[in-house]
Amino acid sequence: MKVGERLPDLVRTITLTDMVAYGGATWDSHRLHYDTDFAVRAGMERPVVDGQMLGALFGEQLTRCLENGQWISRLFFRNTAPTHAEETVVCEAEVTEVNEGRTLVKLRARVGDRLVVAEAGAELSTV
Repeated sequence: MKVGERLPDLVRTITLTDMVAYGGATWDSHRLHYDTDFAVRAGMERPVVDGQMLGALFGEQLTRCLENGQWISRLFFRNTAPTHAEETVVCEAEVTEVNEGRTLVKLRARVGDRLVVAEAGAELSTV
């Protein structure tokens, strides 16, 4: 990886089925993530994606690009807007620093023109 290199985008439409499966896998069964009527009564337009699911997408995106011996040693992000069921998320990544055994990557996620994750990044370390 080189400074300035953009890693391939990860593009994923998150379905309600994906959200239910993720909730089951993480023991997060909050109705806001699967019950349309409940979500609408709570002021949302439809069920809301668990924010941590976007972190899982970043993990998948980075894992696909790891070089031999690299691993994700740090991942951080802040959700800036809700993501809803059936929306397509685009995860973007750009290498910002490479030095002895450490690579820094700036991350962000958007739905259309709406930024849903900002102030995000990862550190990749070499064994």
